[in-house]
Amino acid sequence: MKRSKRDPFNRAFNKGYQAGIEEKSRSSCPHENSAARQHWINGWREGREDHWNGFNRMAQAQKISNM
Repeated sequence: MKRSKRDPFNRAFNKGYQAGIEEKSRSSCPHENSAARQHWINGWREGREDHWNGFNRMAQAQKISNM
């Protein structure tokens, strides 16, 4: 399947999750669209929570691949 055909909201969530894991700021969200921005921020919050709860890199990578 082509990348352009993937669900943009799922992709925004995954990118936000990765940003949260990497301790990036919430203000680094690249989306202007309110729906995509909300998905990115939800992913960012979940990524930050997992980081704070001590998930290691392997657990985080597995969670991303299962999304």
